[in-house]
Amino acid sequence: MRNPMLAMNAAQERCANLGPHRVDAHRWSVVRACAGLVLALAMLPNVCNAAASVDPRLVPDTALAIPPLHFDSNGALLISPSATSSRHDFDYLVGNWKLTNRKLKSRLTGSTEWLDFESRVEMHQILDGLGNIDKYTEQSAKPYEGVALRLFDPATRLWSIYWADGNSGHLDPPVVGSFENKVGHFFARDTYKGRNIIVVFRWDIRNPQQPIWSQAFSTDDGKTWEWNSINVSERVK
Repeated sequence: MRNPMLAMNAAQERCANLGPHRVDAHRWSVVRACAGLVLALAMLPNVCNAAASVDPRLVPDTALAIPPLHFDSNGALLISPSATSSRHDFDYLVGNWKLTNRKLKSRLTGSTEWLDFESRVEMHQILDGLGNIDKYTEQSAKPYEGVALRLFDPATRLWSIYWADGNSGHLDPPVVGSFENKVGHFFARDTYKGRNIIVVFRWDIRNPQQPIWSQAFSTDDGKTWEWNSINVSERVK
């Protein structure tokens, strides 16, 4: 396709040369509107191609509803296990994985700019299957490592997922929850840059060969959510 700016200029020239008389202000506004439409139509394929280039697996599935939240009288989260919650819920994740990631460049600021990168995960079971550990590494100029520790409580039948990385050196508050119909939601109260939030981790294992993890924040106790990070895993043999 030719340069859209050239197309706009050509449109302006054609309109300006329709006759020997001077174009008045009203007709010139029409000329400018026509030229703007030409430019918009010329740019449309580029916009469509950019949207089409995003892996659909890396777009948060809004058709999957986040379960409604419940609180006690002090505002603490009340979380109940699903009927099928099991110590085997994360068995599918044992092994080595390559992750394709997207995350918002800026969280809770209205940003729509996403960053793309790759990482690796090695997952091992511990405690005879009651727990497991991920070692997470990013392949970037600045080395980054993280550890996810997951523990299943047989009494409550809930999973708690703890995260630590080389930036902080401590465990974040655990997100707690369970799986239902091959989708797990795990919640915690936390803070982000001084703001009180509720964070949710989602594990979508409807395709266990390509599990999808995503994260969202809420600043209004779950009324609205901002999805800010997502990845899809592919097994490394």
